[in-house]
Amino acid sequence: MNLVVLQNWLDNASFAILFLTMLVYWGGAAFPNLPYLAALGTAGMAIANLGIATLLGARWIEAGYFPLSNLYESLFFLTWGITAVHLIAENSSRSRLVGVATAPVAMAITAFATMTLPSQMQASEPLVPALKSNWLMMHVSVMMLSYSALMVGSLLAIAFLIVTRGQNIQLQGSSVGTGGYRSNGYRLHKATELISQPPTPAVENNGFARFETSSNGNGNGNTAVLNLVTTPESPAVASAEPLSPQRLSLAETLDNISYRIIGLGFPLLTIGIIAGGVWANEAWGSYWSWDPKETWALITWLVFAAYLHARITRGWQGRSPAILASTGLLVVWVCYLGVNLLGKGLHSYGWFF
Repeated sequence: MNLVVLQNWLDNASFAILFLTMLVYWGGAAFPNLPYLAALGTAGMAIANLGIATLLGARWIEAGYFPLSNLYESLFFLTWGITAVHLIAENSSRSRLVGVATAPVAMAITAFATMTLPSQMQASEPLVPALKSNWLMMHVSVMMLSYSALMVGSLLAIAFLIVTRGQNIQLQGSSVGTGGYRSNGYRLHKATELISQPPTPAVENNGFARFETSSNGNGNGNTAVLNLVTTPESPAVASAEPLSPQRLSLAETLDNISYRIIGLGFPLLTIGIIAGGVWANEAWGSYWSWDPKETWALITWLVFAAYLHARITRGWQGRSPAILASTGLLVVWVCYLGVNLLGKGLHSYGWFF
């Protein structure tokens, strides 16, 4: 089979699959009583991931070099990374809301690569001398994987803010440091025991005091039952509608998995920047030249370093780190795409200027 024809078919097929997958995830969020939609969404993401991997493999065979030399190839590699990280995050969180956030982004990237880029930017071309190096695979692939992980983590942070309606709630997450492991007001009681201790303040538990009792209806203490007792709200939170226990549980899951995914992407970003510096010294005689791409890579590193510092050292959880991670999504896009298309420098694709 003609590899160029196969690539053209696969990029359009990937877009179609991701578009349908996005609709499936959105439908699953709108109609949660249809459990088979979650399985369809996961299958769609897996098929798209496999299709894009096949596309990149065919392009590698056709061109004779690792397919990360132009914008078209990097966009599809980024989409492959996002779908791969999505599958990891969804398997860890068991939440279909992951796909609600990631599927539209993956679909939009493939649409941009397939339908917007000029045909000359989609065609493979011989490598320029500076790119004829093993560092092309070692540096660019690690950077793209880091972008994928950081984007997914930031999207989950945005989903957290949407689920919690931006309220500052108390979480039992995975941050360490001062205040990292916080009590959510869970206490064990026998079925006949009166609750005499005061509940956790409403400002920390979103208007709910949460207690765990042990009773199976016969008083033998074999089954754990979660009782929710509303508490008087303070004036500061009286205007905010309390979140349901399901939303609180989902918020804790999203906060936790976002933190873990960003924790995966940050070391990859660090390794990619170091590898890029070594390659730059080999190709241009300087480890760092304050190229726009290099500058924004440093800004991206600082933003997510601040996020992880706040989580690990200060024990931040909930709204504040989620806002910081959400801004990181914009910074990653500027670093990856903005300076390449709009700026001038050694990494510019030269499309607009």
